[in-house]
Amino acid sequence: MKEGAADHPFGISRVCRIIRISRSSLSYRSLKEDVSIEQHLLAHAQRHPREGFWKAYFRIRNTGIVINHKRVHRVYKQLGLALRRKVKKRLPARRKETLVQPALMHDTWSIDFVSDALTNGRKFRSFNIIDDYNREVLFIETDYSIKSSRVLWVLNHLVHKNRAPKKIRMDNGPEFIARIATQWSMVHGIEFKYTQPGKPTQNAYIERFNRTYRQDVLDSYLFESIEEVREINEQWMLDYNHYRPHDALDGMSPIMWKCGQQGSPPPGTFLTTLPHDNNNSKLEKSTAKSTFEQY
Repeated sequence: MKEGAADHPFGISRVCRIIRISRSSLSYRSLKEDVSIEQHLLAHAQRHPREGFWKAYFRIRNTGIVINHKRVHRVYKQLGLALRRKVKKRLPARRKETLVQPALMHDTWSIDFVSDALTNGRKFRSFNIIDDYNREVLFIETDYSIKSSRVLWVLNHLVHKNRAPKKIRMDNGPEFIARIATQWSMVHGIEFKYTQPGKPTQNAYIERFNRTYRQDVLDSYLFESIEEVREINEQWMLDYNHYRPHDALDGMSPIMWKCGQQGSPPPGTFLTTLPHDNNNSKLEKSTAKSTFEQY
C-alpha cells in the first residue's frame, strides 16, 4: 500500500470520478507569467492616469512587445485599473456635418486658445496649433497675454520651419479677425476658414485636442509660474507626438502615422517651442514688430 493511501477511504481516481474532475488537474500549477505585464500596466497607470485600457495596450505594443490584447485585458482587470465610465444624458438627435480629414500633411491646420490660471490666481493662455492630417501638435505657445501679432509670429515660425498650409481653421475670436491677420493670410496665400458662432463641431479636431490637453496637463498639475507650464508642455508634446496612441490613427502616434512606422520612432523630428528667457522675449517682440510693420 502506498504512503498516504490509508487517509483515503476511496482511491484518488475514484474520488475524482465521483466529483467529476480530472485527476491531472489536482496537481496542475499554472505557468502564466504576468509580472512583466503588471509592471508595464502599473507604470502606465502612474504616468497616464486618465488613459484607459486600449491606450495602455497600444503603448505596450508600440514598444515592440508582441502580446495578445485579451491577455493584457485580463491582467488589467485583475489589477483594478479600469476607469469608471460616466453615464451621459441622452440628447436628442442632431444634424451632423462631416469634417473631412486632409489627404496630405500641412494641407489644413487648426488653431485655438485654451485658458487656465496659476496657483496665485493669475490667468494665462495657451495657443494650440495642430495638423488635421495626423493630429500632430505643431506648437503650443503659452503666455499671460497673446495678441494677434504674437499669433502671427508663431505662424510665421511654423511656415518657415515646415511649409505654408492651404487652409487654417479657427473660430471668430478677436485675435483672428484683426486686420493684420487678414493681410498676412493674403501675403502667404493661406485661406482662413472661420467656423460659425456656436458650432464648435466645425472645428472638431482642435476641440478634441483641447480636451485631451486640458485633462492631461491643465487639470493634472498646479502651476506656480508660467515657466512650469512651458516645461510641462514640452514634455507632454513629446509624448503626444511620438508615443501616445491615437484612436483615429489605428493605435499609432501622430509621428508613427506620418512616417508609416509600427515600432517606436526615434526622436529628432519634433518641433519644440523657443526658449522664453528675458532676452528672447525682447527679441521676439522686436522681431514681430519689424516683421509686421511691412504689412
